[in-house]
Amino acid sequence: MSHIKPLKLSAFALLVLAGCSATVQAQVSTSKEFIKAPLEIVKKAPVSENELKRWSHLDLIKDSIPGMSVDKAYAELLQGKTGQKVIVGIVDSGVDIEHEDLKGMIWTNPKEIPGNGIDDDKNGFIDDVNGWNFLGNSVHENLEMTRIVKKGDDGSAQYKEALAQYTEKYDKALKDKEQVDFLLDVHGTIKKALNKTTYKVEDLSAITSTDPKVSKSKMIMTQIFTNAGPTFDPEADLEEYREQVYDQLNYNLNKEFDGRKVVGDNPDDIKNNRYGNNVVFGPDKEKALHGTHVAGIIAQVRGNNLGGDGVANNVEILTVRAVPDGDEYDKDIALAIRYAVDNGAKVINGSFGKSFSPHKEWVYDAIKYAAKKDVLIVHAAGNDGYNIDETKNINYPNDSKDNVKEFSDNVITIGAINKEYGKNVVAPFSNFGKINVDVFAPGEEIYATVPNNKYKYLQGTSMASPNAAGVAVLIRSYYPKLKAAQVKKILMDSGVALPAQVVLGESENPTAVSSAESSKTAKMVNAYNALLMAEKMSKK
Repeated sequence: MSHIKPLKLSAFALLVLAGCSATVQAQVSTSKEFIKAPLEIVKKAPVSENELKRWSHLDLIKDSIPGMSVDKAYAELLQGKTGQKVIVGIVDSGVDIEHEDLKGMIWTNPKEIPGNGIDDDKNGFIDDVNGWNFLGNSVHENLEMTRIVKKGDDGSAQYKEALAQYTEKYDKALKDKEQVDFLLDVHGTIKKALNKTTYKVEDLSAITSTDPKVSKSKMIMTQIFTNAGPTFDPEADLEEYREQVYDQLNYNLNKEFDGRKVVGDNPDDIKNNRYGNNVVFGPDKEKALHGTHVAGIIAQVRGNNLGGDGVANNVEILTVRAVPDGDEYDKDIALAIRYAVDNGAKVINGSFGKSFSPHKEWVYDAIKYAAKKDVLIVHAAGNDGYNIDETKNINYPNDSKDNVKEFSDNVITIGAINKEYGKNVVAPFSNFGKINVDVFAPGEEIYATVPNNKYKYLQGTSMASPNAAGVAVLIRSYYPKLKAAQVKKILMDSGVALPAQVVLGESENPTAVSSAESSKTAKMVNAYNALLMAEKMSKK
């Protein structure tokens, strides 16, 4: 399932903008030296709208925001240099390849003649000009746990665990429905009182009604605005929340729903592998929101005054649609990875994951195939605020059969941070784990492309993963001789340290723990440091 963290009421409190008096730790460095932590510097504030739109590109020392120092890397290390084009496989919900800010960044299959209905390159996929859509016209899907429960009790431990998680998730979805219905009622009351659909927090003060329902709605909505920060849009964000909750009940957790029927393959047969079509944004372009946002984080055109900026400049986006609104099938992911590898991707971004993986061996084989072909897979750690080192919390796909020892050195797993360096820098929703999360990257309030020439803030490890993938692309572009395993090592080793103590997970009474518990490195990806290290490593 796509790793977007939705703007839920419970998460609104997490989105308060950085305060004015916080301090951050960093060590002022001279040019061409590693950016390091710690030494105290005073937090600049508030974050301007322009900074917020591209905070992941900013620098901890210069801007006092824990971005990846991308701007600094371009200004001081890449000026006047030409890199090689790097193809990036976006295995996701589809990408709007016609978006104004992705123009010129879309991969085109040089061996395929568009629209002639012939498989010119004889790879088994007809007219795969910009990639492939393994989901065909399917949009909604069950969760994997729903599919397991649907098949019935086979006496396995997997069934028992799936049933327990399904029951818990279904009960929570019913409660969420109550909450979202209540909030929509509050929003409806405010709209009526103001006689307009969209409004800001300052508009609420114009409401003078003595009707108790209106007064209560005003109080609730004021509180939400206070917690959610300036990017909160009641109409759009509450509709997004409603859609997410209703989709869970109508599709993800609905045992009567069959989303696969329309695809026409057998998802339990890996040899049945010629299905889908070449419409890479799927049957409904709006539903390619997640993949388009991910693609934009890596590749939206830099410095063109549209939307945000991409991390990488020499990049071609190869779209492989394999992630529905629900849990992806292992078969689709395995074939999607192989497709991206076979068509020249050197980096694959995987902003998806799930709790159960009945055919995980197919995915493991695809990961090993990618390793053999020197392809780096960048994967999102997941948004449950869990320690994924615990077996019950595994986030698939992973690169370890026993959740401890890696079977391959080409997968890097990314957790999410927010824009305020300090003990709360790890996003509360981000999964963590000192064995199974490698490093962190910006993942909260990230501004990027969404379908039909629009832009939006989204959050999740889904956004952290392409930020890290963008840096991997820079390394592979300017230092093409380095191998996938070396790029992974650079991303991990060159990161800027997290503070010594951090809060992990979504606890009601958060306590800071040693940052060593957060991940293998306890670091945040840094483009400037990564390129310095790549330069050194490539000379060896």
